[in-house]
Amino acid sequence: MVGSPVLFIAVPLLAAFLIPLLGMIWKESIRILPGLVLLYMLVLAVTLLGQVMHTGTIVEIIAGWKPPWGINLVFSPFTGVLATLMIGMGFIIWIYSYRFKNVDFEEAKKYFILFMMLVTGSVGIVLTGDIFNQFVFIEITSISAYALTAFYKHRDSAEASFKYLMIGSLSSMFLLLAIILIYSQLGTLNMADIASKAHLMKPEFKILAVIFFIVGLGIEAEIFPLNGWAPDAYAQAPGPVGAAFAGIVVKAGVYALIRIIFTLFDVSGTHQFLIVIGLTTLIISEMAAIRQERLKRMLAYSSLGQMGLVLVAFGIGTEEGIFAALFLLINHAIGKSLLFLSGSYLVYNSADKYINETNGMGKFLPITSFLFALGALAVVGMPPFSGFWGKFFMMSAAAHANMLLVIALILSVSLIELVYYFRVVNRIYFYKKESHIEPKKPTVNAVIAMVTLGVIILVIGFYPDVISGYLHQASQALLDKGKYIQDVLSTGQLLTH
Repeated sequence: MVGSPVLFIAVPLLAAFLIPLLGMIWKESIRILPGLVLLYMLVLAVTLLGQVMHTGTIVEIIAGWKPPWGINLVFSPFTGVLATLMIGMGFIIWIYSYRFKNVDFEEAKKYFILFMMLVTGSVGIVLTGDIFNQFVFIEITSISAYALTAFYKHRDSAEASFKYLMIGSLSSMFLLLAIILIYSQLGTLNMADIASKAHLMKPEFKILAVIFFIVGLGIEAEIFPLNGWAPDAYAQAPGPVGAAFAGIVVKAGVYALIRIIFTLFDVSGTHQFLIVIGLTTLIISEMAAIRQERLKRMLAYSSLGQMGLVLVAFGIGTEEGIFAALFLLINHAIGKSLLFLSGSYLVYNSADKYINETNGMGKFLPITSFLFALGALAVVGMPPFSGFWGKFFMMSAAAHANMLLVIALILSVSLIELVYYFRVVNRIYFYKKESHIEPKKPTVNAVIAMVTLGVIILVIGFYPDVISGYLHQASQALLDKGKYIQDVLSTGQLLTH
């Protein structure tokens, strides 16, 4: 065994506490240490993912207390794919963040501590095997996100952060109510144990618990009408934080929601609910995006719409649908993060971040402009970029499930998406630059991060088989509820610490 899942929690938490101490010795260490830790985590994640694909799920037992009594971490093909994606995005965002703004030592220290906590909490949400610890990791992630949203003091970021905090508090309340209800009925917090005993719950309590979970986790997963906080948070947070929200945080929220619906409970109608709420989120968000005059708010609403599309794919409920949903999640993490990162430089010296302030930037920022256009093409699903395959697989899954109305609605909304992204690209390349806007050339590390995302978009677009094998196994792992229960409660690759 080359490593264990507990390192994904222990190492970044330790790094977050060491950052201020090491900063007293060497100031540059506060920027370097997070990158070294994330690189280590990425290598470990890729190694363990390759292992579980061949030998099966790894179940980490903490302090010798076996499930369902003790805390455990589960690194399966499904959780492994998502954890690897989030850690990889974290490393790329760290590269971009290294010198994004000329902030002083204290501000940089706070940023990187909070960023490490954000990654730790998000990965913990995916890997934990019990619902109370998932709640704890959600709180770690949320508190870090509130603080990062308010990072810039001279903007309206405090208001956005407060709005996020208030709605997030409601999320915490509903999650705790759901956890209390389950524990009072079943006497367990372990997810696999809950899944094996869910039939013992009274139907009315089971439905109530699912409703509480959907409301609580729906806020984290940015589903309508629980996503009112998101546009302000995305717009006011620093560019790399917006990328982290889209590429890391929301993925953890979607995972938690899907795990509850697919594994813990078998309440009829939940898959249909995912389709309805996903389509509603998609349509309303895309209609809002086309009306935006500010770039980051447009990207925020577009991100909400993409999450709606992912929920529709999960709602199809077949292996093909889940495969498409995972493909869409990966494309969204890569493409939307690239849009936030490149878009931040297109409106770098603008206070208001209006879309018309990107006019003519193709001439002054050619690499950044090209990468923004590439990200836009990937998100809208144009061939031969990565987003095309996600939408293609989803349409195929919906067709095989005879969901023709769903296909028609998605195609119609995709035209709206195409219009507002091409509107921005058109301004970048075919309009004259606004005289009062001074372009800001990206730093070398920012170019490296953005080019890396662009290359990934092209590689997946031309060679989707690079990831399709992993996603097929991940889809099977999510659907095989019995194997998840057996792996956690009896067999699996047990590790004790």
